[in-house]
Amino acid sequence: MAKFIPFDKLSKKKQRELMKKKRVTWGSFNPVTRKPDKPKAYKRTKKESRGFDESIDDGFFFAFLFSETI
Repeated sequence: MAKFIPFDKLSKKKQRELMKKKRVTWGSFNPVTRKPDKPKAYKRTKKESRGFDESIDDGFFFAFLFSETI
């Protein structure tokens, strides 16, 4: 049986090894508390526009308009 040696009297290297064994990981769980965004707060990021870009859409319309007249 191994002789008991108090933690304080162990070498720094042995102390680190023991502490490393005792530590556990959180795994996929994130311990940070999260709150939903305030709906009335100012949002600096712009929302992504869904659908076509208006500048491209206008150009397509004019090309389509002129192609029918020819």
